[in-house]
Amino acid sequence: MRILILAALVALAACTNSNDLDEPTADLGNFLLGHNVVIASKAQKGPLSRDATEEELSTALKSAIDDRFGRYDGTNYYHLGVSVEGYNIALPGVPLVVAPKSVLILNVSVWDDAKQIKLTPKPKQITVFESFSGDVIVGSGLTKSKEEQLANLAANAAKEIENFLLENREWFGPAPAPTSVKGGAAARVPAATATTTAAAPVSAASAAAAPAATAQGTVTVGEQPYAAPRQTPRKLVPITSGL
Repeated sequence: MRILILAALVALAACTNSNDLDEPTADLGNFLLGHNVVIASKAQKGPLSRDATEEELSTALKSAIDDRFGRYDGTNYYHLGVSVEGYNIALPGVPLVVAPKSVLILNVSVWDDAKQIKLTPKPKQITVFESFSGDVIVGSGLTKSKEEQLANLAANAAKEIENFLLENREWFGPAPAPTSVKGGAAARVPAATATTTAAAPVSAASAAAAPAATAQGTVTVGEQPYAAPRQTPRKLVPITSGL
């Protein structure tokens, strides 16, 4: 993995423009964000990198994914599972000649809730770099805090995930999605809260009495189950990823 990170660092990277959250959403058909699961337990640190905890990596990515995909107003839930495989967060105080750029390497899986199928037989690997600017060219570790670097990488990662979904537009039905800038799914459905225990069974009686409040689902990424109540009458079934 360290070899992969080093190769990514020396590769010529295209600039990702993630500063479009105030623009109308792209056409992802009936896409509506369901579970947003991010793990970083396998993340390998690259050379000349700041340290980042699992929580720091997963929190930054979950927030960026919510910001980007919570804008969509589709009708069917799709779940995103992201595993951080490697990272390099540029160090401060490194000589200009070797000043590293920051990078994230991710594996991304997608599920269709209505069809109860995984749409990615193998996770899609995505490599993202910092957005270029004057300070990044000389090494962002010299000018930015770790939190700023992570936020930059996470925003670019969410944008690249969106680009991957657009490349597979046929997954999301024929009808164009209504464009939205703010609100939408994020306003109607609370964000999923990750826990480390599987969802408790819902009795038939309680489900019949209040299906919208008690419908639950579980997504397992690796060996870690996540459970979250959803404000929808659809009962989400257990899904296991290959991340």
